[in-house]
Amino acid sequence: MKKLKRSGRLVDMTYFMLQHPHEIISLSHFSERYQAAKSSISEDLVIIKEMFEEEGYGSLLTIPGASGGVKFIPKMKEEEAHSLVDQLVLDLNAPERILPGGYLYMMDMLGSPRLMHEVGRLFASVLHHKPIDAVMTVATKGIPLAYAVGHYLGVPISIVRRDHRITEGSMVSINYASGSSDRIQTMTLARRSLAPGSRVFIVDDFMKAGGTIHGMVDLLTEFGADLVGIGVLVESAEVEERLVDDYISLTKLSNVNVRDKKINVTRGNVMEKL
Repeated sequence: MKKLKRSGRLVDMTYFMLQHPHEIISLSHFSERYQAAKSSISEDLVIIKEMFEEEGYGSLLTIPGASGGVKFIPKMKEEEAHSLVDQLVLDLNAPERILPGGYLYMMDMLGSPRLMHEVGRLFASVLHHKPIDAVMTVATKGIPLAYAVGHYLGVPISIVRRDHRITEGSMVSINYASGSSDRIQTMTLARRSLAPGSRVFIVDDFMKAGGTIHGMVDLLTEFGADLVGIGVLVESAEVEERLVDDYISLTKLSNVNVRDKKINVTRGNVMEKL
């Protein structure tokens, strides 16, 4: 890269760190990238750190030692989180979302890159203090959410499927009971998708009784992996017995009245976790 003026260097450094969350970046990397002294780079980082924290983008941690450097930790201000969750609640309460059988149409939300981008940042903000190696979800609707969370945590995604894909090599399969119907189903995960000992955060778009998520938790044991936490976009409140207890939910669905075209969605428990 050509030598930049300080203003250009600040812009490029900021952009670089926003694209590499939770990654330790050495001062030598920036020094060589911009052909600048480490003392100048350190001064630049102080300015960026102050800006990140004042504007609520996150924090910039200094890692001491020979292999140290700086690490950007994405976060979201409480008022911004409130605004995002309230917008989700408003959108989900739209009567036109009701489908036959009392289901809720959510693909427009899951298919919105900008919305999922912000949802991913909110989950990453809640999890900023936890060491996480991978994000797991089940195909297909949870994938956009998982990628958004994975981006802000700086970790890869493991996609659980209900069918075998020859292009993914050897698979680990388990049977699990769907919490809503007690029907036995199968889920599979490619052996190369998750390293033994990984610390995993599970996400899903919707949770009723939690049977699918409980199945993914069981699948983790087959890989010798550890569960760090569970996150859902929408949880159903109308459940007598849930198969998972500790989770983060952004919104809570209490009732869908198909006849009167009314939906009751409120905030989930995320603000208690933030």
